[in-house]
Amino acid sequence: MTRASERLVIVGASLAGLRAAEAARASGFSGEIVLIGEEKETPYDRPFLSKEFLEEGEAPEPVRIASTEAIAEQGIRMMLGERATALDAGNRTVVTDQGEHRYDSAVIATGSGPIRLPAAEGLPGVVALRTLEDARTVRDALDAEARVVVIGGGFIGAEVASGARRRGLDATIIEAADVPLVRAVGAEIGGVLAELHGRHGTELRCGAGVTGFVGDEQVEAVELAGGERIAADLVVVGIGTRPAVGWLEGSGIEIENGVVCDATLSTSDPHVYAAGDVANWWNGLFGRTMRIEHFTAAAEQGARAGRNAVAGRGSQQVYETVPYFWSDWYGSRIQSAGVITTDFEVVSGDLRSDHFVVVYRDGERLSGVLTLNGQRHIMKYRRMIADRASYEQALDFAASRNRRVVMGA
Repeated sequence: MTRASERLVIVGASLAGLRAAEAARASGFSGEIVLIGEEKETPYDRPFLSKEFLEEGEAPEPVRIASTEAIAEQGIRMMLGERATALDAGNRTVVTDQGEHRYDSAVIATGSGPIRLPAAEGLPGVVALRTLEDARTVRDALDAEARVVVIGGGFIGAEVASGARRRGLDATIIEAADVPLVRAVGAEIGGVLAELHGRHGTELRCGAGVTGFVGDEQVEAVELAGGERIAADLVVVGIGTRPAVGWLEGSGIEIENGVVCDATLSTSDPHVYAAGDVANWWNGLFGRTMRIEHFTAAAEQGARAGRNAVAGRGSQQVYETVPYFWSDWYGSRIQSAGVITTDFEVVSGDLRSDHFVVVYRDGERLSGVLTLNGQRHIMKYRRMIADRASYEQALDFAASRNRRVVMGA
């Protein structure tokens, strides 16, 4: 049983931070829990912002992860609108722009922030979709029938373009690489998914560099290398993110592509854990370090980090997972689980159709799966990856499923 004087401080009041607080309390921790968040909003669902929130019609209410009342009922003290500026590991103190918070154990869940373009700094109409405020700006522009330009051909940008086209608005995606999503899904599958844009009327400009913006009080156009200008009333910048670790400079916490953690999500300081986008942890299931910016991982990691942070020494449990994400484009759903490699096989459907399932291998092991409109398949393969199934087992499973489909036709 914990002493009432013990205090858990969690920095970051989004999904991972809230789940850490809830799990710590549910595990029997009776001490004080302080949840610090830079935004003034009660924790909300971020994936919703680039999907349903942008749909035409009456604006839906943000999806709150938990109400203020529910959080308070669990004895969690939430400090919103408070920005962490430093962590003093020696004195076990989190410093914010409003004061200091002493801790016995802490969880870092500050997430990641968008990479911004200096040329667009402060120019109205140019936004990086990350927060609820950003999403409201985008939605307002779509309601005003904006001409939309997306910089970056990643998943968030694609969802914004999809939202614009579903409203009948002009949308252009500018991608610096020759093929979008190369790092996420590889060149061949990236090219296949890119065809969805053309089929739904989104102009995709690959191998194009942005050199500047036109407009003073409002963005009017995006300027490309070579001088071409693309008219725009709304520009969404989706060129990647960086883990939010600047405030940890000088803390002694090891930083490398996020906060370095072991398999239990413990940092280089045994009193401090990390979870969510900011955590670069050892995933024993794949035998490598990973930093995952996915909704499911944030929820799971947060819960494990919260429990481990208040557990007795030696009682911490490792966190292993099969990464999973989804993205909705033009009424189709893309889902992926596991680790994507260059060695894959199509086991259902066809890459040129509106349905396919692709499995990936790492040596003799099934390492990943990606589907387009394959909702009935994805979780079965995710379980196989978690069970360390072989690649041959995956192919046998796929063949069995295909035979059942043919017999039932």
